[in-house]
Formats: sequence, structure tokens, C-alpha cells
Amino acid sequence: MLRLLGDPVRACDGVTRRELLNVGALSLFGGLTLPAYLQAVERGGRVGDGSAKAVILLNLFGGPSHIDMFDLKPDAPSEIRGEFKPISTSVPGVQISEHLPLTAKRMHRATLIRSFSHGYNSHNPYGVLTGFNGGNDVENYFSKKTDHPSMGSVCKYLEMGPQDVPGYVFMPSTPGYSQALRRAGPYGGYLGSQYDPCFTVCEPTFDREFDQNQNSYNPITPYGEPQLPALNDLPAINLARLGRRKTLLRELDREVDRHGRVRGFETTDQFHRQALSILTSDKTRNAFDLSEEPDAVRERYGRNLYGNCMLLARRLVEAGVLFTCIHTESKGAGHWDSHGRNFHMLRDFHLPTLDKLYSALIGDLDERGLLDSTLVVVMGEMGRTPRVNSVAGRDHWPQCGFSLLTGGGVKEGFVHGASDKHAAYPTEDPVSGGDIVATIYSLLGVDPNLHVPDLRGRPIQISHGGAPISAVIA
Repeated sequence: MLRLLGDPVRACDGVTRRELLNVGALSLFGGLTLPAYLQAVERGGRVGDGSAKAVILLNLFGGPSHIDMFDLKPDAPSEIRGEFKPISTSVPGVQISEHLPLTAKRMHRATLIRSFSHGYNSHNPYGVLTGFNGGNDVENYFSKKTDHPSMGSVCKYLEMGPQDVPGYVFMPSTPGYSQALRRAGPYGGYLGSQYDPCFTVCEPTFDREFDQNQNSYNPITPYGEPQLPALNDLPAINLARLGRRKTLLRELDREVDRHGRVRGFETTDQFHRQALSILTSDKTRNAFDLSEEPDAVRERYGRNLYGNCMLLARRLVEAGVLFTCIHTESKGAGHWDSHGRNFHMLRDFHLPTLDKLYSALIGDLDERGLLDSTLVVVMGEMGRTPRVNSVAGRDHWPQCGFSLLTGGGVKEGFVHGASDKHAAYPTEDPVSGGDIVATIYSLLGVDPNLHVPDLRGRPIQISHGGAPISAVIA
């Protein structure tokens, strides 16, 4: 059977979400439940009636070193302050790393949070994408049906976003790509796999030979473009394969005839048809065609894998995609887990690459009149230790980190929170992952107090106790 983008649209007891809503099963929940929420929406406003019409989340996988990027401590001892110097930005009195000069010129458009803090010491993007910080490293290496759903999945569940392009796209591939894992975080979890994102696929190439294991702390640039995902066991869909849309639909029709009497297939057929139609639509195909971009624009973003992902993210916003996540995990360079050679990794690849990506995207969105309605979030799952270790690295440190928010209704030229003299702990306005997620929901026009049912039917708040950071909202 041709299967596409997940399991049948059924809960664990065989009841569809629409059936649950129709019989009012969720009305037993306490707090703001989905039916009550949708009723309120009908009475005034709509889901997604916020200042942000789209979100681009750049997740710096591995734990970016906040003390070497956005919260430098030049007066601290050398073993704390490290090798980099601060430079002034377009916001008076605000300094960031000398290796982010383009970003420094854009800071007057952004809100910088310097007090991101939690206790979840894990590289999985689970906390960043869901706001839940109660998991553990080993458990969340692999996604499970009992996981909390990601922000993008909740938005799909609420039927936000367009119907003719994927509403939620994750690039360049599934998290855990280079480790052959399926890290928890981006999925629909207990809402169902039909709310998983559209994962692009990539086969990066390199300009020299390298050993992934031996050169983990010696980044090598990955090249290539994210492509549309495979249809079950079929190869990844490139632009030529998209021309086979009618053939694929006829194949699906044959499978319907062959399996028509199988229980539940009628329901899955409707979902498969919709997903296949979206993936093979002209609008989707055009959005993924980076060849339409002028050479100057391609160079502005950079022609490596992450530059292509970021440029595609802008094109997806133009096509109407609601939620796009770029997760910097690939063969070659990408991970920010700098236990060794921290300054080499940052200086020679990570910071120049991030500087170019961020500046290109913010400038491009602004010039196209899209920045005010597009929320761009740059962060990672944790920060790094204040003290430099014996191999010139910094280790895991979830106690303090950063988040950079731009556009979509956040304040401009604003700094929220502060850390102590060693960037070890917040001293003002600590912010949790749940708070950041609640803020994103709020900017999208989704009440962060909304509850959705887990596999046992229990009401779970989508922001996991987080509250919108009102100080950063314009």
C-alpha cells in the first residue's frame, strides 16, 4: 500500500479527532479545552489572528555558546571570557561577538533574551519545539507516540495555515540524521503522526574527504539543497518527479480499489490524498525551486546546505507555509556541541555562517515587506559552561542561554533578562522553554493555555506551564 506522511488519522481507540469534537468528548477537560476555544474563535476572531502569520525557527542544535555570542563577559577572568571580544551593535549599549558583525547591524530590529534557563540537559530539540523541559536525555533520543506535540504540530491540529502547501516544514532532514536517530521534538506525538511536519531530505556533498567521527570538532561545510520527502519507499521527490503527480494519484486509486474493504482504509485514503495533493501541487513545487532565485540572492544566503534551507524558508513563507524549522544537524558541520575546540568551531564556521544566514533572512524579509508578519527565532536547546575546559571547549549548560526573536510582533532593539558576571545564571527575568513557546503561540494568535488530549484523554496544556513574555511583545 502506498503510505504517505504517517499513520491513519485515528486515535488509539479508533475514534477520529473530528468525531471526538462532534460528540464533545473534550468538554470534560478542565481549563481552556479545544471545543471551548473553537467556540470562542467563532464568536470573535479566528485561530491564528495574531501579529505573526508565519514562524521560521532556526534551531542551533547542540547548544550554542551564549557567552561567546550574545552575552560576552569581557571583564571576567580569561578562563571564563574566552578568546572573543565584544563589538557594538545598532542598539546603543548592547554588544555581541566580534564574529557576528552583520548581525550586530540588525540588532535594532530584534529582541535578545539573555536569561533562557531550564534543567533539561539534552541535545534533543524536544524542549525547544514543545516547551516541555521534563524529559531526559536517553528517553528522548527516540521519538515516541507518547511525546508532547511540537508547536507546528499543534498548529496543524488546529487546522491553521494553508491547504494547498505543507503547513509545517522541517529541514534539512529528520533530527538525528547524522546519527541515524529520530530525536524527539518535531512530531505530532500523542496527537497523531498525521500532524508530523513535512520533513525534507538531503544528501550533502563536501569539497574534501573527511571522517565524521574523527572530525566532529573540525567542521566541514555541507553542500546541497533540501528536497521534498520520499513517498514511502520511493526516492526523494525532485522537481522532475513532481511531474508524475497524475501517475501517483492513479496508483493511489488502484490501491484504494485493492484495499477498499480493509477496516479504516477509507479514512486513511482521505488523508493520503490530501497529503499527496499538497506535496505534488504546483505551488509546493514552485516554492521548492531555488533555481528561480537570482544569483545575487543565492550568494547573499550562501550556497551551502544551510544557506539553501534558509532561502527556502523565505520562499515557503511567501507560499503561505505557517511554521518552518531549520535544525542544524547534518553530516559534516552543523552541531554546536563544542566540548572541544570551541573557539575554532565558532570562529571558522558557526559564527560566520550564522551571521550570514540571519542577516540575509532578516534583510530579505524586510525588503519584501514580510518581516512584520514573520517571527524569526534563533536559539538552541542550551548554553555552554562559563569555564573553558582543558581542551579549549565548553560543556553543557542549560542553566543559562539565549534566544533571539525578530519580527512578527516583538519589540525592536530590546534586551530581556540578564545573567551574572560569568553568564552562569540569570539575575533578571529568567525565561523557560515553556515561556518562549507560549510567546510564539501568543504571537500566532493561539491561546497558550489551550489544552489538547494525550493518549489517555487527559488534558495537557500546549505550553506546559509557560506564560507569554509580555515584556518582549510590542
